[in-house]
Amino acid sequence: MFVIAGVTGHVGSVAADRLLRENQKVRVIVRSAEKGAEWAKMGAEVAVGSLEDATFLTNTLKGASGFFALIPPNFQASDVFAWQCKAADTMAAAVKTSGVPHVVILSSIGGELSEGTGPIKGLHYLEEAMKKTGTKLTTLRPGFFQENIEGAVGAAKAAGIYPNFFATDDFVVNMIATKDIGVAVANALKEPGQASQTIDLQGPAYSAKQIAEKVGAAMGKQLPVVTIAPKDHLNTFLSAGLPPAWAEVFTEMYAGYDKLKPTADKLISCSTPIDEVVRKVTA
Repeated sequence: MFVIAGVTGHVGSVAADRLLRENQKVRVIVRSAEKGAEWAKMGAEVAVGSLEDATFLTNTLKGASGFFALIPPNFQASDVFAWQCKAADTMAAAVKTSGVPHVVILSSIGGELSEGTGPIKGLHYLEEAMKKTGTKLTTLRPGFFQENIEGAVGAAKAAGIYPNFFATDDFVVNMIATKDIGVAVANALKEPGQASQTIDLQGPAYSAKQIAEKVGAAMGKQLPVVTIAPKDHLNTFLSAGLPPAWAEVFTEMYAGYDKLKPTADKLISCSTPIDEVVRKVTA
């Protein structure tokens, strides 16, 4: 039995769906019975509760052979890192108490760093908290999500530009489709290996200029790339409607993202191009 968190999101939904299609036993964690109804129809057990509830999570994990854990975003949090630490500690406590033998966690490129990475800092904390539980741990560190371009597409539709927060419009970033991460989660749960391991996940590499060309083609117009200076990142995020706490951590992340490199012993390269995501976000 595999317990999957985050099934209402891009990664957890793909992992759970793939496992169910392979006739694996799956228990999904959802916040309401309504959100679990479709999963029940697909053959999953449904556990209704919150990852913030240690007692609920401990009971949900009992008897499971594997658990996929992640820290869901909380845009109401006034302190992002404090929220991430609280969520990580709760999940780690449930893992330790339940004795689940294998955990797969969603971290990020840069997850080995404890400072200067914005929201990734909280994923480093999750990695360290899970290491202390004694479970066999598979840590997945994907690169930049392809789906992150959705925010820029909003500006493309409203202002006819493609905003870029990286150093230049030709700075190349490895971008991975979240469905590929979901497949990696399912595979890691089925094949836990002999010991704990950290795996870097990478997708095809794109520059802002290349993505702007693809998005513009999908929208039927040319999109000039407007590179936002680092000093203007915070105000730009705030103007776009991000809560102040999240605007601050994203500003920190972009300031140092060009320095983040794969560091794990194992690297999985995923080949899904960004075109599918472009079609979805421009529709």
